[in-house]
This record gives sequence, structure tokens and C-alpha cells, in this order.
Amino acid sequence: MLEHELDTAHSILIVRPRTALAARDFAALAGAVDPHIQATGGLAGIVIDTPSFPGWEGLGAMMAHLRFVRDHHRRVRKVAIVTDSAVGGVAEHLASHFVSAEIRRFHSGEVEAAKQWILADP
Repeated sequence: MLEHELDTAHSILIVRPRTALAARDFAALAGAVDPHIQATGGLAGIVIDTPSFPGWEGLGAMMAHLRFVRDHHRRVRKVAIVTDSAVGGVAEHLASHFVSAEIRRFHSGEVEAAKQWILADP
């Protein structure tokens, strides 16, 4: 399950993976965020708030995740990964090679600091 909250006033999407990610999670996420992106041209940022990465339900879910990233990464200015998991450091490094957004890792509990970083001038 992927909880999400769209702060339309600041154009920040906050996602919280709670259980293994499913393909339907990314369809729901796109349905929530795409109208905002079409209306505004993009997102200031995404905050991924996850103490530990729960993985995917299967290959289909992983492919849906990759398609979501492919279809949206050029419309996102910054991505904040809020986690103490070792996967966070790997994700930060790998993602920097595949997405156009600036990426930064924050420690668990630093969601507000992550939002402030997104809102800071580029």
C-alpha cells in the first residue's frame, strides 16, 4: 500500500510506502498527481517517507513503478528520500543517473526539513 498526500499549495507530493508496493498503487498515484501536473506544469518535489523500503508485490509492480518514474521524472524538480534504510543511499545514487530531478536523502523523521529543502530556491 502506498499512501500519498498532495500539497497543492506548495506542489509537493508526499508518499509513504506501508506494505509491498502493487501496480495499482502507481495507477492511483498517477490519477491523483497527473491533473495537478497538467494544471501547473510539474511538481516542486516529491518526499518519499519510508523508514524501510517494503519492496514490490512482484515484477508487475516493479515495472509499474519504473513506468511511473519514466513518465513523471521530467516534471519533478526535487526528490527527498526520508529514510534510515541503507536502501536510501543506494536509491539516491542510482536514481541520480536516471532522473532529471535533484535528489537528496534525509534521516527518518525529517519530513519537514525535506519539504523546506524542496521549497528552497534551486
